[in-house]
Amino acid sequence: MMKRYDALIIGGGHNGLVCAFYLARAGLKVRVLERRHIVGGAAVTEEFHPGFRNSTASYTVSLLRPKVIADMRLHDHGYRVIERTISNFFPFPDTYLKLGGGAARTQAEFARFSPRDAQTFPAYEAALERVAEMLRDLSLKTPPNAHGGIRALLAAASQGRSLARMPLDAQQDVLDMFVKSARDFLDGWYESDTVKTAFAFDAVVGNYAGVSTPGSAYVLLHHVFGEVNGKKGAWGHSVGGMGAITQAMARACADAGVEISLEAPVARLLVDGGKASGVRLESGEEIAAPIIAANIGPLLLYNQLVAPSDLDANFKRRIAGFKAGSGTFRMNVALSELPDFTVLPGKSKAEHHTAGIIIAPGMDYMDAAFDDAKKFGWSRAPIVEMKIPSTVDDSLAPEGAHVASLFCQQFAPELPDGRSWDDVREQAADHIIDTVTAHAPNFKASVIARQIHSPLDLERKFGLIGGDIFHGRMSLDQLWAARPILGHGDYRGPISGLYMCGSGTHPGGGVTGAPGHNAAHEILRDRSLLGRLLG
Repeated sequence: MMKRYDALIIGGGHNGLVCAFYLARAGLKVRVLERRHIVGGAAVTEEFHPGFRNSTASYTVSLLRPKVIADMRLHDHGYRVIERTISNFFPFPDTYLKLGGGAARTQAEFARFSPRDAQTFPAYEAALERVAEMLRDLSLKTPPNAHGGIRALLAAASQGRSLARMPLDAQQDVLDMFVKSARDFLDGWYESDTVKTAFAFDAVVGNYAGVSTPGSAYVLLHHVFGEVNGKKGAWGHSVGGMGAITQAMARACADAGVEISLEAPVARLLVDGGKASGVRLESGEEIAAPIIAANIGPLLLYNQLVAPSDLDANFKRRIAGFKAGSGTFRMNVALSELPDFTVLPGKSKAEHHTAGIIIAPGMDYMDAAFDDAKKFGWSRAPIVEMKIPSTVDDSLAPEGAHVASLFCQQFAPELPDGRSWDDVREQAADHIIDTVTAHAPNFKASVIARQIHSPLDLERKFGLIGGDIFHGRMSLDQLWAARPILGHGDYRGPISGLYMCGSGTHPGGGVTGAPGHNAAHEILRDRSLLGRLLG
C-alpha cells in the first residue's frame, strides 16, 4: 500500500530540514526525501582525500537566523561556531589590507590608504547596519503576495512600516543599495580603490555580475545582515564544517519525529484534481501527502519535477524567465603547508591565514573578471576567496597539513563556445591554482589533492541549476514578493498543496534557514481556520 504522510519535503538541504522541523513540531507526520547519500544539500562536510575533510560547497557561516538556531536547539545538538579574528585579508601586488578586528583597527588599516576614508568608515558602517537591520527583520516575514487579498494587504502595511519609519537619509541608502552598482554606491562613500575593494567583493559573491553592474550593491548588503554568536555582521567557522550544522538540524528533526530518507530521488510531483497528492520516486515508489514542500530551485522544480500539463501557460512563460547562474567554480584542496604570501611572508599560522583570503586586487580587476567570463567562459584573472578552516579546526586535516576552500568567480554557467565544462574543468582548476600561486609562490607545490566543482558539477551534484549557489539570481526583479515570480512570493506554488521552501524564495540564498522557517509557517497558517478565511 502507498505510504501516507501529512507533508513531504523534497530535498534535505538546510531549508528543507528547517521546514520539516517546524511542521513536525506542530504535530504533522513529515518525511524528508533526499536524493544524495547524505543529508544537508550544499551544506555538507565530506572527505575528499584520505584524512582530509572539508565543507564541500557552502563553507562559512553568518546568515543562519538566531531564531532558527534557538527553536531547533542546535547548540544542544553540537552546533558551535568559531568567530574570525579578522574577517578578510586582501593581498595586492605590492601591499595588503586586513578588514575587521574591531572598528578602531579597521580605521587604522584604512588610514594607510586614505585618512579621509578612515574617518568615513564609522558613518558608512552605521548606514549599512541600519539597512541590514531592516533586512534581518524582513527575512523571517512572508512578503505580501500580489493579488493576495486581505492577508497581502496586512503584510504590506506591516512590512512597509519599518521602511517608512526610517530617516530620509536611511531610505535613500535603501534605494541606492537596491538599484545602484556596488561601484557607484561605494564611490559615494570612499576615495581609495583599495578600501572600496574591501567592500565591493561582497557584491560579486555568488553573483554573476561585475561591481559596475546595476543592482550589485544589494548583493553586498545581503552578505552583511548576518551575525555570529550575537555579533552582527560577523562571520565564522562551523566546527566540523558546514555539515555539522545540517547534521545538528537532522538530529533536531529526528527528535521532533521527522523521517529522513536518503538516496530517495523524486522523479515527479503527483497531482490529482488540481491538488498536490504526493510524489513518485525514481525507484517507482509513490508516496502520498496533501502537502509538498520543495527545497529545490524553482527551475529544477518546474522544469523537471512538475508535469507541463499541471501548469498553466502564463505561469510556464513567467517561470521560464527566472534567471539562474552565479558564475561560481568551487574547489577544495589538501595542503602540505600554509600559503606563504609575498606581501605578508610566513608559513607559520598567522591571523591572515584564519581569515577569508580574497584575491580580487581592485574594482577594475573584478569588472574585468566578469567581462572575461562573458566573452571567453572564464576569467583570465579570476576572483578567488580562500578559506583555510583547518587553522581553527584541526579535526579536518592530519597534523601539520591543512584543507582550503576556494570559492572562485567568474565562470560562466554555460560556456559561450558550446563546449562542456567537463572538457575544460581541469584546465580551469589549474588556472585557479596559478592565480593563487601568483600571490603565494609555494601554493601550487603544496597542493596534495584537489576536489573540483565546475558550474556543471554543482548542478549535477547539488541540483544547483547553472551552478547557482542562491537557486536564482539575486536581482531586484527576483527579490522579496517577486521571488521567484510575482504572485508566488508567499512560498505557495501554482498547484494547491505545493509550497516552495528553498533559496529560490525570500530572502534568497545563503545558509539562513529563513525560507524553510517562513514556508513552514505559511503551511501551518493554511491549515488553520483563520488562515483559510484570510486566504
